[in-house]
Amino acid sequence: MGRAGWDDEYDVVVAGSGAGAMAGALAAASGGLRTAVLEKTGLLGGTSAYSGAAIWLPGTRVQERAGLADSTEGARAYLRALLGDAEEERREAFLETAPELVDFLEGDPAIEFRFQAFPDYFDAPGRLDMGRSFVPVELPSERLGELAGLVRPPVDRDRAGRGHSASKPLAQGRALIGRLLLAFTATGAGEVRTGTALTDLVVEDGRVAGVAAMTADGPVRLRARRGVLLAAGGFEASAALRAEHGVPGGAGWTMAPDGANTGDAIEAAVRIGASTGLLDQAWFCPGLVTPDGGPAFTLGFRGGLIVDAAGRRFANESLPYDRMGRRMAAAEGPFHLVWDSRSDGLPAVSVPPLRADEQLASGAWVRADRLDELAGMIGVPADALTGTVERFNGFAAKGADEDFHRGEDAYDLYFSGGGPCVVPLDRPPYLAARVVLSDLGTKGGLRTDADARVLDGSDRPIAGLYAAGNTSASFTGPVYPGPGVPIGSAMAFAYRAVQDIRRNHT
Repeated sequence: MGRAGWDDEYDVVVAGSGAGAMAGALAAASGGLRTAVLEKTGLLGGTSAYSGAAIWLPGTRVQERAGLADSTEGARAYLRALLGDAEEERREAFLETAPELVDFLEGDPAIEFRFQAFPDYFDAPGRLDMGRSFVPVELPSERLGELAGLVRPPVDRDRAGRGHSASKPLAQGRALIGRLLLAFTATGAGEVRTGTALTDLVVEDGRVAGVAAMTADGPVRLRARRGVLLAAGGFEASAALRAEHGVPGGAGWTMAPDGANTGDAIEAAVRIGASTGLLDQAWFCPGLVTPDGGPAFTLGFRGGLIVDAAGRRFANESLPYDRMGRRMAAAEGPFHLVWDSRSDGLPAVSVPPLRADEQLASGAWVRADRLDELAGMIGVPADALTGTVERFNGFAAKGADEDFHRGEDAYDLYFSGGGPCVVPLDRPPYLAARVVLSDLGTKGGLRTDADARVLDGSDRPIAGLYAAGNTSASFTGPVYPGPGVPIGSAMAFAYRAVQDIRRNHT
């Protein structure tokens, strides 16, 4: 045991290892601050590692390189159209920080981004139909060497207990976490501690001075001389906290990795007086039930239709996934996706990818030659399902969805390749899959200011304590503006937290 009962001492302790946590840790360590990353599980990256790693940081040199007509002003107009005057201070801080953060990150030889088209999610002033998000360049695993084994693999391989494919580079979320890890370790001032679960925050003389954590070898106390950054995800995997705060969906349907995102960091901060907000909110999405019982995040429907418990459509299935999830939360399930043999496999994108033979063999999907037979298999009235498909087929013949306007927005058409996404269901056999309300994480948590300082019940910063990502309440409220807002905002506010730590300890 070290001085004053500490087992080890750092300048900065970061709880969590997703994109926000790793960006904050890199910002601290690159400035010479001894920094520890604490990860509850044995693998780094959390839900960020499962993601496509879209990063919504507007007005940066990445968009400029791509010749994209993006700007801070355009993004400001877009966010204002969606959010009004809410959270103006944090919104401005985010917009101001985005270009500086990207300059900092790409200044490291381990980090490289490229633009990838993906439309913003709302038709509002300032929207870009091609989107303004970008992604990390793929990372050959040999560049990471032994560190590659620390990065959480793709969701399907992770759920099966398998590591990365040796023949493939790290892509998407794995590339983002791998690149940040490579840069962090190269600073010489960073340390990763997996299997280290935050249990409490230690307060001395009115300031957060460190953390208490549990490891396989027992409890430890780690001092943070300059600050603690909580970026350990939300509480989506806690059935108790979801029920307490009324979050739609369920802990069994979240995309969170096993053993992660149970709200430990949020609860620890609340015990020392932190205030919270948006606790009933999440980044929602449809999910298809898989043979292992978990969900597959599903988006970009370009065929088929989704029906409720009554066998009726209730929304534009091609809506951006959070918006579709919110329609599901307001409707009555169970829900089913119905499609026909016109589609070559699933008429949508799923994470993990789903194979028809495996889904059918497990009973997760069902197939029938007639719609009335399929209706019986999924438990909806046969006449309702038949009528719903007939009406939809009529819309397909007209080329217009008169009920929900599917196919009229740039987002809808992005996934259909510009072709129609109101496609008839008239080629048996027919298939159906159960659709559940899933999420990419909760988005309510600790209330913070523009510098990511955690606030108490009187709106005063708690000295030495910062939060970013899903551990904090999102500045976008119940709105999901575009692809990569969760990751982009997590990275931006983690970076701002470290800048505040530096300013106050010079």
